[in-house]
Amino acid sequence: MFMVKAENFFSEQDKQRIAEVVMEAEKRTSGEIVPYIVGRSDGYPEAWLRAGSLLAFFVLFLIALMDMGTDWWLPFGHMETGMIIIAAFAVGGLLTTFIPAVKRLVLPAATMQQRIEDRAELAFLEEEVFNTRERTGILIFISLLEHRVHILGDTGINKLVKQEEWDSIVQGIIASIRNGVPADGVLEAVKKCGALLERSGVEIRPDDTNELDNRVRISDT
Repeated sequence: MFMVKAENFFSEQDKQRIAEVVMEAEKRTSGEIVPYIVGRSDGYPEAWLRAGSLLAFFVLFLIALMDMGTDWWLPFGHMETGMIIIAAFAVGGLLTTFIPAVKRLVLPAATMQQRIEDRAELAFLEEEVFNTRERTGILIFISLLEHRVHILGDTGINKLVKQEEWDSIVQGIIASIRNGVPADGVLEAVKKCGALLERSGVEIRPDDTNELDNRVRISDT
């Protein structure tokens, strides 16, 4: 019910395994692979208003239904009704704060997807995934609150890889998370990204260096 913090999503052993697989994948190509996990891609302040309004409207509807559609005697007047509606609004808002599923429920999928893509682009810049000699960096971005995965490739690799190939890797990570083995999903994704780089002709050069750290990047904000 409650969201797992990004820092606790992988064990220390998992982080080490992922870093080693990234290193192995990068030994065969000049590309760079950056796994990045965040607790959420945005705070979604509008979720409070949406959930509060929905619950307040639902409670008001029930009160009106009981008042007009039944012979029940409601033991409160207009002022008490107003206070109940305000309380329902507050409860609805608080639910989005403590229960991620409620927040996901009241937010449009398109809104979450846009915020995820924006956050991934920010991570791409912050971690300087673009800073490779042939622009062949790949960001594997996982956002826990939204239950979404987004892969962002730099221009040098994106022009060589079809979107369906990225989508297949994303679905593999999602399936592994659902099965309770998220690290295995990331490990397999890194291997597939390395294979894509090789298959796309991103060959390692004699003077190639490790341009980006191999560790998993983690942020709870």
